[in-house]
Amino acid sequence: MPKIYNDKNVLEAAYERYDIIFNDFENIYFSISGGKDSSVMLQLAARKAREHEKKIDILFIDLEAQYKATIDHVNELLSNECKDVIRTIYWVCLPVSLRNAVSILQPKWTCWDEKDRDKWVRDMPERVINVDNCPWDWFRYQMEFEEFIVLFAEWYSREYGLSAGGVAIRADESLNRFRTIISYKKEPYKSYPWTTRVKMRGLPVDCYNFFPLYDWRTEDIWGAVAKLDLKFNEIYELMYKNGLSIHQQRLCQPYGDDQRNGLDQFKALEPETWEKVLNRVNGVNFGNIYARTSLLGNLRTEKPEHMTWEQYTVFLLESIRLYAPELEEHYYRKIKTFLGWWEKEGITTDKIPDIADKELEATFKTPTWRRIARAIEKNDFWMKRLSFSATKSDVEKLNKLKEKYRKIIGDGKVDKDMKRWERGELFAES
Repeated sequence: MPKIYNDKNVLEAAYERYDIIFNDFENIYFSISGGKDSSVMLQLAARKAREHEKKIDILFIDLEAQYKATIDHVNELLSNECKDVIRTIYWVCLPVSLRNAVSILQPKWTCWDEKDRDKWVRDMPERVINVDNCPWDWFRYQMEFEEFIVLFAEWYSREYGLSAGGVAIRADESLNRFRTIISYKKEPYKSYPWTTRVKMRGLPVDCYNFFPLYDWRTEDIWGAVAKLDLKFNEIYELMYKNGLSIHQQRLCQPYGDDQRNGLDQFKALEPETWEKVLNRVNGVNFGNIYARTSLLGNLRTEKPEHMTWEQYTVFLLESIRLYAPELEEHYYRKIKTFLGWWEKEGITTDKIPDIADKELEATFKTPTWRRIARAIEKNDFWMKRLSFSATKSDVEKLNKLKEKYRKIIGDGKVDKDMKRWERGELFAES
C-alpha cells in the first residue's frame, strides 16, 4: 500500500474506518457488483467482521447482462470466502430500468423483464429476489436503479434500525464520485468525511453510506489483492490480456455511455455471451453489422426484409450514432422538426405510413418513413429530401464535423450546396 498520509497507509486507514463502523453500528450491509473495488471492500469487511464477531448483509443487484466471470466471482465470495460472516443476502433479479446509450428511441432497457424472457442473456439464478417473491411493497416495475438503492436503504433502516451501508466508491475514478465524497451539503456521521447520511426526497433516513476505500487508487486495489491474497474477478485478467491497462478496466453494464468499449469487451472476452448480449437490447447490433469509410458518404445498406421502414430509420440513426453521435443528433433534430410540421396538419407520428405513392413522396407531398430513411441513407446532410434547405447553423455544424472527423469526412458530393461548402463559398460570411 504505497500511499502514506498522517503516518498511515490506505490499508491501515481503511481498517480504522471498518473498526468505527463495526463498533458504532449493529446492522451493516455492503453493496457489491462483482467488480474489483467492491470485491476488495467486502473481503476486508469480512476480516474485520470476524474480529468484531459481527454479521453483515449483502445487496447485489443482478443486472442480467453481465459477464459469466462476474457471477462466478460473486458466488465465490458469498458461498465461500465470506459466507461465515453473512447474515442475509439480497440477490436482486427484479425488472429494474437501466440506461441504454445505444438507442435513441429506446433510451432505457429493463433487466429481467418477463416480457423478454426469451432474450435473457442467462437463466435467472436460484434463490434470488424476483417478481414472484419480492418482499417490498415499494418496488414497482421498471423502477430506476438509483431510486431502488435509496428505497432499499430506507427500508433496511426501518427494518433493522440505525444502519450503515458500505459502498465501494473511490474518489479518483471520476469527478462525480469525487463530488460524492467531498460535498459540503451532505450530512456525515460524526463528521467523518467518508460517510454521508442517506436522504429520500430530501428527508434524512436512519442509514449512513460509508466509503471505506474512498482514497484508494487502482494500484492500491491490486496491491491489496496481491499482498493479502484476496480473490478477484478473473475477467480482469482477460481484460489485461486483451490490452487494457488496469486504469482502463471497467465492469460497466454493456449498454451504458461507454457502450462501444463495453460491447467490444464482451465480444473479445466472453464470445459465448456475445450473441445473447447483442440480441438483448434494441440498437446494440447496428454498429457491428454496418461500417462506412466516409462519414458523409452514402450508407451502403439495404433495408432488411423483416424490418419496417420506421424500424429501418431507427436502424440507420443508431448505426450513425456509434460512429458520429453529433451527426446522428443533427439528423434526429431535423426529423423531429419534420414530424412536427406534419403533426400540425393532423398527421401524428403514429399515423405516418411506412410507404406511399412514390410520386407523392418524390414531390414531398406526403410524409412516409421510407422518405425519411432514404434521406438518411443518402446522408442528405441538409435534409433537402424532407423539405429543408441549407442554413448557416448547418454550415457551422458541418465545419465542426469536418474538424473532428477530418480523416473520414468524405467529399465529392453531388449536392450543389455541399460542393459550395467544400469550396468555402456557402454562407462564407458566417
